Amino acid sequence: MYKVTFKFENSEDITVFAAFGENLLEVARKTNVAIDAPCNGNAACGKCKVKLVKGELESERTRHISQEEYDQGWRLSCISKIAGDVEVLVPDIASAYRSRMKVADLGSAEEIQIFEKTEQDISEAGIKFKNDLEVIRVTMNPPSLDDTMPDNERLSWAVEDLCEAEDVRISFQVLQKLAENLRKYSFDVQCVIRRKGNKVEICDLIGAKETPVVAGLAVDIGTTTVSAVLVDMLTGKILAKGSAGNGQIRYGADVINRIIEQQKVGGRKRLQDAIIGETLNPLIDTMCREASVQEEQIFRVCVASNTTMNHLLLGVDADPVRMEPYIPTFFETNSVFAGDLGLHTNSHAKVLIAPNIGSYVGGDITAGTFASMIWNKEEMSLFIDLGTNGELVFGNSEFMMSCACSAGPAFEGGDISCGMRATDGAIEACTIDKETMIPTFKIIGGEGQKPVGLCGSGIIDVISELFRCGIINPKGKFIREGERVHRDKYGMGSYVLAFKEDAASVKDIEITEVDIDNFIRAKGAIFSAICVMLRSLDFDVSMIDHIYVAGGIGSGINMKNAVYIGMFPDVDMEKFSYIGNSSLSGAYAILLSTEAQRKVAEVAHNMTYLELSNEPTYMDEFVASCFIPHTDASLFPSNQEAR
Repeated sequence: MYKVTFKFENSEDITVFAAFGENLLEVARKTNVAIDAPCNGNAACGKCKVKLVKGELESERTRHISQEEYDQGWRLSCISKIAGDVEVLVPDIASAYRSRMKVADLGSAEEIQIFEKTEQDISEAGIKFKNDLEVIRVTMNPPSLDDTMPDNERLSWAVEDLCEAEDVRISFQVLQKLAENLRKYSFDVQCVIRRKGNKVEICDLIGAKETPVVAGLAVDIGTTTVSAVLVDMLTGKILAKGSAGNGQIRYGADVINRIIEQQKVGGRKRLQDAIIGETLNPLIDTMCREASVQEEQIFRVCVASNTTMNHLLLGVDADPVRMEPYIPTFFETNSVFAGDLGLHTNSHAKVLIAPNIGSYVGGDITAGTFASMIWNKEEMSLFIDLGTNGELVFGNSEFMMSCACSAGPAFEGGDISCGMRATDGAIEACTIDKETMIPTFKIIGGEGQKPVGLCGSGIIDVISELFRCGIINPKGKFIREGERVHRDKYGMGSYVLAFKEDAASVKDIEITEVDIDNFIRAKGAIFSAICVMLRSLDFDVSMIDHIYVAGGIGSGINMKNAVYIGMFPDVDMEKFSYIGNSSLSGAYAILLSTEAQRKVAEVAHNMTYLELSNEPTYMDEFVASCFIPHTDASLFPSNQEAR
């Protein structure tokens, strides 16, 4: 066995032991050391670079590492094998994908206003924010030698009379502590019940004078990030809000790599443990502490996520999702309880899963579409959710069509050499001086934070600015020279956003021609999908009344820049709205409102799904969109004015 030491720029070393020939990335994964590997260790992305500081590694040079970098000690961890005692440096950019767990300051109006607006909009549509959880007070005569009725029957009969119910069931958790609690509270108690028609289920039992806490949890499980809100189910008040990186990401940045991983021996359990044990449960624990809520007081959970994430959460085989004819195990299910998954909530909490529409259009889109309210408007609206898969919904109160395009991980920092998720140290907004080519940027984390890399919104800004300043041409190639423009020995250009002495990095933060090409393909996928979907309905962009953009790729998207590079249609800026994490706000509505839950299912059932791969014009449209802004410049008349 050999000693392997992982060194970090801003934290303590981690030392473990590994066998000769063991893969360095696998050693890191087993040790819970965060090393970004969007390609799941296939040596395709080049993001898992580490620096050999001391010792031995068996590792070949790849196209992702120049000879100069190799001589300096840079290696890809996914193709490096242990050959002796070794020390490696894990740079910030390699571990930045793992978003630190954060609990939001609810004193900030920005943190809760999206949920307040969601509730207001849905209420105005005539949907009541009422669910089937409630608290009732039950007073019973204590047992005696003349009244020997068992405790469970005594409680059941009392609840039947009070609620005019025909069927009362007591959960196992309540039954276990029933005798103790009835006597402790002198048979004067409050019951947390779940009422459905004339059936009542008793979920919890507390004293008559205690303050009842009935909480619920809404969760958006993204491929990259997990966000959640803890909610008072009786009032709708948000008690805590938090987010964390999806622990599954070390098995690949996209759903296909994770599906492949879950097919390996023990893979399904590894991925389920990564999302539940490593991500959801610690996040729930943290939010409960913040809100002074006990975990067993969470009586309902609502999850909104894509079809693959739903399968991996439940430990269900996801392989059919990616294999023709693309049939998942389920679109909807109402049979899951928290205890089945080992969630840190009341074990009898019902787990609601927002319904999926297709293999690549999931519950996150149905929840997001519901929150956007396009289903309740006469105007023709386009809903766009930016992520590894770009999902689109177009329509109004009369019809809706959805589709998904493979945008790749570029919007979340994947396929970009300096790319990272929207977490501390990410450049999320940027402008460039046309004359000096010097950038000015905004960094997540606030004042004093040094840049680590670029997140999605920052990438949009940088490429737009490079094109506006004439630094790159429509193909994304560098056509100006200067201190900020570097070229390798093959003539390939790159633009330096921050020199290493000004960055939280061991080298310059720069965006390359390869990065730009990857992003052009991602934005081309979005725009071509919009065009093909509209054309299939005999519409064009002039008929779009409003565009709602969702996705957690930064604090906001500069819509003007997104249009300028040809990602979104060239329409009036007033038609754009950035609505943030609509998947989470939709899950919040489903959690609190039984009517909203039914309406989301109705929205999903009524939505037509368009399979782009079956559209003969899609590939031609995609190729035409892989320029800045497009091969047909007439589609973007405002660009001429901007330049």
